[in-house]
Amino acid sequence: QVQLVESGGGLVQTGGSLRLSCAASGLTFSSYTMGWFRQAPGKEREFVAHISWSGGSTNYADSVKGRFTISRNNAKNTVYLQMSSLKPEDTAVYYCAARPAVSIDSFGYWGQGTQVTVSS
Repeated sequence: QVQLVESGGGLVQTGGSLRLSCAASGLTFSSYTMGWFRQAPGKEREFVAHISWSGGSTNYADSVKGRFTISRNNAKNTVYLQMSSLKPEDTAVYYCAARPAVSIDSFGYWGQGTQVTVSS
């Protein structure tokens, strides 16, 4: 059974930083593309970033480029999202997601989410 467990969310002031972690189990982690998504109140879930199975390729939403960094540690089955220069509009529930590296389908596995609140 695949499990993705996010942690590291919280309350931070504008301009601050947070690092989210997502611990994966029940899958061969190094064979999966990992992603971060977020959903703000009253809005649809949106893509934030994803990272290839090796960590050699990353992609970011324009809204977070230059501020957020996605990384992974395959030995620890964990993916991270380092968030800096946070803005109130970054407030959302952040979700970790996984899909097989050979797949072009949507992400099929999701965590329960962790709340990030940025105060102005």
